[in-house]
Amino acid sequence: MELKENMLASEVVAKGKLALKASRELVSKSTEEKNRALDLISEQLLKDKDDILTENQKDLQAGRERGLSEAVLDRIMLNEKRIKDMSHAIKLLIDLKDPIGETLESIEKENGMTIRKKRVPIGVIGMIYEARPNVTIDAATLSLKTGNAVILRGSSSAKYSNLSLVRSIHEALGRSAIPVDAVQLIEDTSRETAKELFQLNDYLDVLIPRGGKQLIETVIRESTVPVIETGAGNCHVYIDEFADRTMAENIVLNAKLQRPSVCNAIETVLIQTDWFIKHGVELLEKLRQNNVEIYGDKAVCEALLEAKEADVSDWAAEYLALTVSVKVVKDVDEAIQHINEYGTKHSEAIITASDENAQKFLTGVDASTVYHNVSTRFTDGFEFGYGAEIGISTQKLHARGPMGLNALTSTKFFVTGDGQIRE
Repeated sequence: MELKENMLASEVVAKGKLALKASRELVSKSTEEKNRALDLISEQLLKDKDDILTENQKDLQAGRERGLSEAVLDRIMLNEKRIKDMSHAIKLLIDLKDPIGETLESIEKENGMTIRKKRVPIGVIGMIYEARPNVTIDAATLSLKTGNAVILRGSSSAKYSNLSLVRSIHEALGRSAIPVDAVQLIEDTSRETAKELFQLNDYLDVLIPRGGKQLIETVIRESTVPVIETGAGNCHVYIDEFADRTMAENIVLNAKLQRPSVCNAIETVLIQTDWFIKHGVELLEKLRQNNVEIYGDKAVCEALLEAKEADVSDWAAEYLALTVSVKVVKDVDEAIQHINEYGTKHSEAIITASDENAQKFLTGVDASTVYHNVSTRFTDGFEFGYGAEIGISTQKLHARGPMGLNALTSTKFFVTGDGQIRE
């Protein structure tokens, strides 16, 4: 057992040292050099498409044998379109402005001293994530664009896919000016390596968890490295009494059905009493016709015999599947109260023609992203114009919402003068 622990430690610490060294090289790399490396990675993914898909099939087969749900398998699954989309997203990232070196503030002192506050890389970013192999590409390319090294630690469910993707990244970086060691993958996916990463303070500047509620809570509880919390997605749509019926149906169906396994899909629908009396059964039937399992309060269960009675766990659940909880509320105030009690501060929407109720909801709900008459499915770095994203932050310090390039920077004060001393 002691030998195994030493071997585990050697991988995590060794790769931490390599990443730290690479991060110190990265700070001097130009935008052109970084973009060239990204372009090579984009092209390499397409070249290695067949190998990546072969390795991904190993993960999918192992997942089926372990009895993973279809929702989880969908998050693991890569196909030709998804690889092309990853490659295209890198091209879009290349076109985005490099934030490094941007002057945020400039002060000219009376004594002739100049103080400038500029964006700089964070240093070494740790990324621990579940299932989604696309996070491997998103985290690596966003980190490189901002001059950061990254240590990736995916889950066993996507082990072969992640190894294949990092091989492609390293192949591309080997032909660039960017050090290959800037992207590290912890190959051992045991719990011990995760715990060691949580306390890799000598090499990591920040740790970003991306996955389910249990993973995120574990990282927050056990990590001594500063954490950017990317919360689970218990997202809601509130249908107000002044909501247009067709708009409400379209948004609810899109937010639940378009891709149920992702964090910005809705898990709960709150419906104002009067609207429910007029249109509620029709909406519930449309959900049921699309194979959505419905858990509801007393009013919902009485209106739809197929609905199952919801309990407290349903109001707090992130189903990530064709399941939804539905509750009837008296007004926007009760909707806000329910969301603030059970939500995860991710994405919340109101459907209404009332500007007053919309503003009350948008102001009163505590979430990273709030919507008026729009599906929650747009909470995404690509949709927000950030290119790829490294995660969606649900905390309030440093970054909140979809985290693009700016979220992966810190600041430094540059002070220049000609001999000034303080009296």
